[in-house]
This record gives sequence, structure tokens and C-alpha cells, in this order.
Amino acid sequence: MNKLLVQGAGLSHVLIQRAATVELDWDVRQKSRFAAIDSTGRALAIFLPRGQAVRGGDVLVGEDGSLVRVIAAPQKVLHITWCKAHGTPFDLMRAAYHLGNRHVPIELQPDHLKIEPDHVLADMLRIMHMIVTEAEMPFEPEGGAYGGHVTNDGHSHHGHHHGDHDHHHHHHHPHGH
Repeated sequence: MNKLLVQGAGLSHVLIQRAATVELDWDVRQKSRFAAIDSTGRALAIFLPRGQAVRGGDVLVGEDGSLVRVIAAPQKVLHITWCKAHGTPFDLMRAAYHLGNRHVPIELQPDHLKIEPDHVLADMLRIMHMIVTEAEMPFEPEGGAYGGHVTNDGHSHHGHHHGDHDHHHHHHHPHGH
């Protein structure tokens, strides 16, 4: 399979639901070449363009036109929430900032964060009064500021430039700068 339809773009809901499925964890879904077995027992060989991560809900297309819907497999993650007794929702934003500074893959949700297991980061987050629990859940980290990513509502958002409109920024400085 060498073609990926982001979230099944262009396919009818019925076709997507009828397609065979393959459950893959994040470690596999971020590779461009991998083998897997779909829900019908068929062996798959996936060859995608480098740098193209596969997300849960994406559809792989075979050379024969067959479709395979990707499911984000549950995997070990750290589920991070803010302490409602001692903190505020802003604490979650602070935690995301500190994790981002460490360049770890992170899934951002309105009420929680998810990262791959890391006891050093878990300790750091607990010191920040975050609630960190180990869980088995699908993991869909952010795609990065310059790559496309898919949000929970199924919309694809690709990086864009502001060439079609201007943002005027005026900075007034006293003389001598």
C-alpha cells in the first residue's frame, strides 16, 4: 500500500466503515515503511512518502484499490491532568510548554495531555502538581507547526503562509534604540 487518504478524504462513510482495519501504535504509524496484518488476516506492506505519519482514521489504499482503515491502537501512555484541588486549568498549559521544550511527542486535549512513558518527565510533572497516571490509550501526538495535522473533529489543518494577507506590526521605540 503506497497511498494514504487523510481521514478517508473523498470516500463515502459507508466505504470507510466496510474497509478492513489495521490497529497500529504510534511507534509504527510514524514510520514510512512497515508491515502489518489487517483485520481480514491479509499481510500488508506499507510504503509511504518519508515524513508522512499515519493517524487513526486515515485510510490506506492498495495498488489493487483495496482500502484499509487505520485505528490508533491503545498503548502505554502517561495521562496528565491538572489538580482540581490545588491548581487551575492554566497548569495544563504550563505543563505542555515544559514538555514542548523537551521536544517530546505530546497529544494535546482541552482537559488533558498524553505523552509516551518517561519516569523523568512524570516526576517533573508531579513536582508541578500535575496528576500523572499510566494508562493504555490511543496516542495521537501533535504533528508540528509546519506539518499538517488532524484534529479530533477530523479536519486536516495544513501549515499556511500569510502571503495572501498582511499582518501589520508597528513597534514604536524611543530614539536611541
